[in-house]
Amino acid sequence: MNIIRVATYNIHKGVQGLGPARRLEIHNLGLAVESLDADVVCLQEVRHSNRLEAKRFPRWPELAQAEFLAPQGYEAVYRTNAITRHGEHGNALLSRWPVLGHQHEDMSDHRLEQRGFLHVSLDVHGQMVHVLVVHLGLVKASRARQVAQLQRYIQREIPASAPLLVAGDFNDWGTTVQLALAQTGLHAWAESVPTFPSRLPLAQLDYVFARGLKPLGLMVPRGRIWWRMSDHLPLIAEFALPVT
Repeated sequence: MNIIRVATYNIHKGVQGLGPARRLEIHNLGLAVESLDADVVCLQEVRHSNRLEAKRFPRWPELAQAEFLAPQGYEAVYRTNAITRHGEHGNALLSRWPVLGHQHEDMSDHRLEQRGFLHVSLDVHGQMVHVLVVHLGLVKASRARQVAQLQRYIQREIPASAPLLVAGDFNDWGTTVQLALAQTGLHAWAESVPTFPSRLPLAQLDYVFARGLKPLGLMVPRGRIWWRMSDHLPLIAEFALPVT
């Protein structure tokens, strides 16, 4: 049985804390990502560059965060969602498997939030697996329109027979997104596994939805080491690939 292990993690741009207590966590995050031992790591709030933070923190990496976090032997794919005064940030995917192609679609719904999703196709055990890395908006009405856009994209760009994973931070405190994606044949685990806020998790905002793959297991690592690095906890899911 061929198994694929997928993690999704909002890394909060590699920095935690407020004001003078702000601290750089990107180096710890590099060790953490490697410890997840996932075949595919879907990341949100990944900085490509930030001139202000680079001046503030002497140990700011020279590499863009996606490349810096990629374990040895992994390919890193990054696309920008938001351009800010001092830099830019977006979604990334780190893959143990060969990357066959990738594209990005803007899904910004209003001028205060720049959003997008990353589509990467992978060669996993000789099969093409599609992965979408998503970070939805904070406003409920915006999320509804973004999910509808996501559904249209899937129907247009991804064959119904192809294995598909949709992972990321959905910012949904209820079941609205789950019910909507189920209409596209995408399902997550029935039980809730809280991932936010990381110090005292109350809600599951992070999901791995799948179509055409058999779910095997789901876990969320906990402990002080994890809540210090980001305001989200990582979510790890395992699936069996269909036999071809």
